[in-house]
Amino acid sequence: MQAERYLVIDFEATCCDKGTVARDHMEIIEIGAVMVDGASLAVVDEFQSFIRPVRHPVLAPFCTTLTSIEQKDVDSAPLFEEAIDHFKTWLYQYSDFLFCSWGDYDLKQLRQDCAFHNVPYPINASHMNVKRLMAERQKLSKKPGLGEAIRMAGMTFAGAHHRGIDDARNIARLLPYAFGEARLNR
Repeated sequence: MQAERYLVIDFEATCCDKGTVARDHMEIIEIGAVMVDGASLAVVDEFQSFIRPVRHPVLAPFCTTLTSIEQKDVDSAPLFEEAIDHFKTWLYQYSDFLFCSWGDYDLKQLRQDCAFHNVPYPINASHMNVKRLMAERQKLSKKPGLGEAIRMAGMTFAGAHHRGIDDARNIARLLPYAFGEARLNR
């Protein structure tokens, strides 16, 4: 599990509370990523990009409220393929990293979007589910949501919850707890 670096990613995607955006039609609208030093667990670099959706180009009010991502953010954003190219340029300045996310959703969503857009999967690294690892290492009876985990660690959520870059930064703050180097306040 020890790596030279940890790539912590959180994606935001199109969504709707009225059932008009099917799960398998959701598209990534924000990439939030931080690169974390494996020894110090300090964030050493960040990447953020909005992505213009094509299946459901107009964001549902629910999606805008949940993520705080506005229509103008995605209207002026690159399409998926271009955003992934920018992401890969940033990412492959680094080597020997482990891909980390809070749960498996981000991994599955990226695979789904790559398949839909016919873009090769961009991350050449193993995936680690930080939520599962933290629940195991901290001996929790259930896997907490990100906001709940931040509270359990005695921290205040930094930034806006359900914004990719802010969620990635907060997941990175939880790595010491996921690795068992710190104990949760329960």
